[in-house]
Amino acid sequence: MHETFIGIDLGTTYLKGAVLNLHDMKLNHVARLPFPDFIPNLPPSHKEVDAREVVDATRQLILSLLTHAANCRGIVICSQMHGLVLCDAQGHALSNIITWQDQRTNEPYTSGTGTYYDMLCTMVSDSDRMALGNDLWASRPLSILYWLYAHQDIPAHTTVMPVSLPDYVLADLCEVTPVTEATNAAATGAFNLHTNNWHNTLITRAGLDGLSWCPIVPHGAPIGELKISGSSIPCYTPFGDHQCALLGSFLQPDELSINVSTGSQVSILSDHLGSALDYQTRPFFDNQYLRAVIHIPAGRALNALIRLLSELAEQQCVHIPDPWAYINTVTGGHEHSNLRVNLAFFPSSCGDVGSIANMREENMTIADIFMAAYESMADNYIQCARRIAFGSDYKRLVLSGGLVHRADGLSAIIKRKFGLPYRFPPSNEDTLLGLLVMALVFSGKSPSVQAALSSVSDAYSAQPHASEA
Repeated sequence: MHETFIGIDLGTTYLKGAVLNLHDMKLNHVARLPFPDFIPNLPPSHKEVDAREVVDATRQLILSLLTHAANCRGIVICSQMHGLVLCDAQGHALSNIITWQDQRTNEPYTSGTGTYYDMLCTMVSDSDRMALGNDLWASRPLSILYWLYAHQDIPAHTTVMPVSLPDYVLADLCEVTPVTEATNAAATGAFNLHTNNWHNTLITRAGLDGLSWCPIVPHGAPIGELKISGSSIPCYTPFGDHQCALLGSFLQPDELSINVSTGSQVSILSDHLGSALDYQTRPFFDNQYLRAVIHIPAGRALNALIRLLSELAEQQCVHIPDPWAYINTVTGGHEHSNLRVNLAFFPSSCGDVGSIANMREENMTIADIFMAAYESMADNYIQCARRIAFGSDYKRLVLSGGLVHRADGLSAIIKRKFGLPYRFPPSNEDTLLGLLVMALVFSGKSPSVQAALSSVSDAYSAQPHASEA
């Protein structure tokens, strides 16, 4: 009987899982459940989810997969990053899950000068930002904790531990005290990449040194066992979905990753820490790092255009079930538009003031608007790639994310703008494939992430699953 693991991805929209076949290097029985809804009736900037609902849904998904994984030897998890749960000393939740969509720190500071995030930033020097990998944003757990501290919303007279979403879920399932590893620790905005430990001086400066911060353990450390259906299944430290997806796309050192989904990211592998403040540096595996620019406008911005263009019809009770079918049809015959669209309709890495410009009667069409939007996206990717790649670090693009397949023609525009060949990941389930790679390492079947990646890559095909030029 072939040895299997179960892989779980705690995504923003869905909880996804699969049986990971470690012999055939395949994903079997891929399943998904909706991620629990936000708690209603909170202030508009507060985006929270009931912690128990996420744990229960994760257990339900694992149970359903176990019926197909009789020889299950372990559970590996990746997750949406930047979520926060306040826990007690035993790991029991004291709060809801405050998600990465939460924007409460952009509320005006009580003194009337700037926002809570602005006030926190006055405590953070450039050298601090470098140590954090320049990954401090308004929605990061450190920022949220500062807001909670300022509002006296951190429980008093008890030990309080800030815990990432996946670390909380897995610790609760295994009934152990939470720990964390580098990818999720860095996602808090409080991890010092230079010391591989918490940035204690900044934590103290922000008034958060009274909290009990999770122990940081190596990738793949066993954290406990899940007792379920009469079995005790080893569980291993969760890690970030950004890193996991790039692992599952088989990203190589001479490639630039462009992920296009609700938001966009450009990323490249690096052997050393970053030295600039116009991109992020994130921990990866095998002592590597990612240089990345995140929060680039993509699907969220395009959806804003769709809402605008659909509003009159919707008000007349005419629902458009699949606007992309028409968008793809009319953009198929267009190669260029002289309309200009800036998709920065919300704070992003490319500004926070969007626009539609150079409008003429003849170009005020769906085709022109979306072709101009695609051109804007490709231009943004080029500008962001220049921040991280320094001119000549990559020779090919890896295009991933649901939008590159939904928006016909976008890939071709990106390729034309960059003047480089591109490929797609070997599977649309890139995070689950990344979990398969890590399962090989955690099981001891591969000595390193790179060795496991080579094994899975060889199993998928010697031929690139790609569009080459």
